Amino acid sequence: MSKLVVSLSPHVHGTDSIEANMRGVILALLPTLLVSFYYFGLGSVVVCLTSVAACMFFEWSITKYLLRRPTTLTDCSAMLTGLLLGMNLPSNFPIWMILVGALVAIGVGKMSFGGLGCNIFNPALVGRCFLLVSFPAAMTSWPIGGQQTAYTDATTGATPLSLMKEAIKSGDSSLLDKVPSAMDMLLGNAGNGLGAGTLGEICALTLLLGLGYMLWKRIITWHIPVSIILTVFIFSGLLHAVNPIYANPIQVILSGGLMLGAIFMATDYVSSPMTHRGQLIYGVVIGFLTVVIRNWGSYPEGMSFAILMMNACTPLINFYVKPKRFGEVPANNK
Repeated sequence: MSKLVVSLSPHVHGTDSIEANMRGVILALLPTLLVSFYYFGLGSVVVCLTSVAACMFFEWSITKYLLRRPTTLTDCSAMLTGLLLGMNLPSNFPIWMILVGALVAIGVGKMSFGGLGCNIFNPALVGRCFLLVSFPAAMTSWPIGGQQTAYTDATTGATPLSLMKEAIKSGDSSLLDKVPSAMDMLLGNAGNGLGAGTLGEICALTLLLGLGYMLWKRIITWHIPVSIILTVFIFSGLLHAVNPIYANPIQVILSGGLMLGAIFMATDYVSSPMTHRGQLIYGVVIGFLTVVIRNWGSYPEGMSFAILMMNACTPLINFYVKPKRFGEVPANNK
């Protein structure tokens, strides 16, 4: 029996808790965090620590002084939001902008709806998208992995996603020759002097290890991440087969924030559907929207926007895709 089934009564008590699940997700993120420290050095440490500390501070202060409720820091959700927000930022991102993003993530994306369990959007993605729209230059300045010797001392370059986007715009498929191989992106080597992207997209292998850990611990189920990745792979493969200016589907699913979003962001308990069938619908549409935005939208990356759009559709999915009520008799048997 699945441990995290949400359904109508009767219910069975379990040993799960919010704190345990949040700590499990944080633990699953640690390999990717350590790899980002290795590739980006001090910049990664500064960005992640600032983001986590800011999110925890803003949740504590809003809870204590505005909502006048007991602190909720012990559930580890603010720490996870800060970590995910940091993993969605470049390693040279200015500290004051991180503080703004953390305030928006916690204050607007989470606490304005009433706190954990009430927010309709993933708070970390709310903060990330706000920063992307407000500070596009800083959010698209990508340090080259392994060449950052200090927080503000970084050589920047185009990312694989940028090259894919430029190939589509120019119609020049030769630009795709500069995109790192699938093995390089899997292992965390951007190569060719390219920007490595955000902290959380440097190494797909560690993200897959995190997925395996969370599936093993039954923190999440396979439905959302697998449906997203498979949809992107199929749709990108069809485009690549029709026209070579579209990148190889394996490189597409290993590039950008797709793995991070599919595994750690789209699977947020509060903002994703409750039923497995609803999760499959949710994941397929996220994958489809991601490919559409990446190939024909204004931004090279579309994962964050796709997840937020489907967060808004989650109540609708939950309304129309419902499990069978316990003891319900089919209409044709009445």
